[in-house]
Amino acid sequence: MTLSTETGARVRVCALSDLEVERGRAALFGTVQIALFLLADGSVHAVSNLDPYSGAHVMSRGIVGTRGDVPTLASPMHKQVFDLRTGECLDTQGKAPATLRVWDVTVNDGQIELNIEEIR
Repeated sequence: MTLSTETGARVRVCALSDLEVERGRAALFGTVQIALFLLADGSVHAVSNLDPYSGAHVMSRGIVGTRGDVPTLASPMHKQVFDLRTGECLDTQGKAPATLRVWDVTVNDGQIELNIEEIR
């Protein structure tokens, strides 16, 4: 998916119906890759597709889960676990702490939108 329309400071990423529950999708904005996730509760999360530990753009292929009431994403590379709400790494697998960049998501008339200023 690529940038298609802008509304003020927001950009339409895709339709909510383009996402599958607990399956990641990647979106490209210039050189910035964003991983999008639709959770079973209907919430949508957007984080960097770049795995801070491996340096690979693979987070959209990560494993969605929970820790208590915290929605999580496990890296498909080395299995570090991140909080989808904050990007904080909850399980570093013995590595130094790292975080995923997180974007605020709005769903407007069935369309997923992000703040374009935050992407740059």
